[in-house]
Order: sequence, then structure tokens, then C-alpha cells
Amino acid sequence: MAQAWKCAGLRWAADGPVLSWVGGRRSALVRGRRVAFAVAEGGVRTCVGARGHACPVRAGVPGRSTGARCEECARLDRAHSVAADTVADDPRPYRVYLAWFGPGLVKVGITAYERGSARLLEQGAVCFGWLGHGPLMAARRTEELLRAALGVRDRVPYAHKRAVRAALPTSEEERAAEIAGLHARAVALGGWPEALTPEPFRAVDHAGVFGIGGAERGPAAVAEVTELVAGGAIGGELVAAAGPDLHLATERGVVVLDTRLMTGWELVAAGGEPCAVPLRELKGAAGVQDGLF
Repeated sequence: MAQAWKCAGLRWAADGPVLSWVGGRRSALVRGRRVAFAVAEGGVRTCVGARGHACPVRAGVPGRSTGARCEECARLDRAHSVAADTVADDPRPYRVYLAWFGPGLVKVGITAYERGSARLLEQGAVCFGWLGHGPLMAARRTEELLRAALGVRDRVPYAHKRAVRAALPTSEEERAAEIAGLHARAVALGGWPEALTPEPFRAVDHAGVFGIGGAERGPAAVAEVTELVAGGAIGGELVAAAGPDLHLATERGVVVLDTRLMTGWELVAAGGEPCAVPLRELKGAAGVQDGLF
């Protein structure tokens, strides 16, 4: 019987995306190489637990859940989360950023200073710029100021990010224009917390890193995986990776796999099996085959 591994999620390292596995194993993901795996017949997806602790009841979780946690573990995980605004006394410095995912898709957010741009890579930000840095609550107040005064959102659904990747502007200047304008409007606002140190605008572009811009750009995706299922398999050449998403060139065209759907499953290596998982057509995708779904 093939060795089964439980996926612990995708992480972005200095040299690119890496799949982590329970037990410490890591698999570097390199564009141009084949990625393929299968879920064993009779396999069941189980809760990944919370904050480094296993789920005490190994609860089953739905295939379409990107969190892969039962209700109790999800509650515990968010009880100590800066993102959920449940931690106010974190002494670390934080940065406020503007991130751009495509035309009209801009968000404001914060990340621990020590993490650098890792949070932006994890979110799939095509480009971003820093606004300032300071204590956690000063960063939070700045984030809220931009939401209230400029109408900048704090969340962009992954479905929206995927839908626009095939039609991004070709130059870095064009991709940065929207957040450059917002940065200028933001620093002109009154009411910034005194504890937050503003930072000059400098766009950081990830299109080349992700493989979705310029000469590195691969074929446009035609569909996305909606869930993994027992007995299902998927494999293809890795043509791009953005945030948690892998763009795989399969016999059905380029398919986007959100690696968060992999967590909680016991997975085995696959060979030349056809793409046999539930898919959903991406809106606006050209050349979608009739038999895809």
C-alpha cells in the first residue's frame, strides 16, 4: 500500500511555495514540474485541530471547508487571533499595508513587522505597498481609518482573486497605479495615530514570483477544484502558484487547486490518473470544454 501523508498546508518560503505535511516533511513546489496526488477509496477528512493541538474527537469536516476545522476547534483557533481582533496586548510592532489583487480589488490589512511580506504572499497579493508601522492598536486604528474614510475593504474573497488573474495589466506600473493613488490619499488624511510611523510608497510586485505576469505567465485557468473526495485524484504540471492556489495544467485545461482543501485528508502519490475531482468553471474563462463538469 502506498505511503499516505496528511497535508498541513502551503507555506511561502524565501525560494517559493512549499507544501508542509504532518510530521515535518516538506515538498518544494517548482513551476514546470508535475504535482499529483489522490485520496484513498473510503478516505475521510478530519479536523486539523487548533493552535498546534490535535482535535480531541477527530471530528469529520466537509470537503468544501477551507478551514478544515470543526466548530469547537475553529472557535479555539480564533480565540487567540490577531486577524479576528481578539488579541489587543501583542507587544510586537505591526505594519499596515495596501494590497492589490486585480482591478478594483484592493484591501487594507496589518501584519507583524517580523513577518515581512510573507502575509502578502500567503494572500496572493499581486502587488502591495506599506503604509506605516507601529504598535498593534495604532495599526488597527489606521486600518479602520482607511475603511471609514476611503471605503477600502479589509477582505477580498479568493473567488474574486482567481477570476481576475487571467486579465491583469501587463506592466508593474499599471498594476501598482491603484494602490499608489490610495497611498497618496491615505497619507493626506487627518486622524492618523501618533504612534504609527508612515512609510513612503514603494510597490512590491509578485506577478513574476507567482508566474501570472510577463514572460512567466502561463495559460489562463478554466476551472477551480471545489473539493476533494474519497477516491478522487488530480495531477498536472504546475504553471503558477499564488497565495494558497496552485494552477495545474491537466488534460482538462489549467485547473486551480486551493491547497487549503487538501488539509485534513490522507493523500497518496498519484501517477497518470485523469483529473477526477469536482470542478467549477471560472467566470469568463475561454475555451472551457463541454464535458468538464
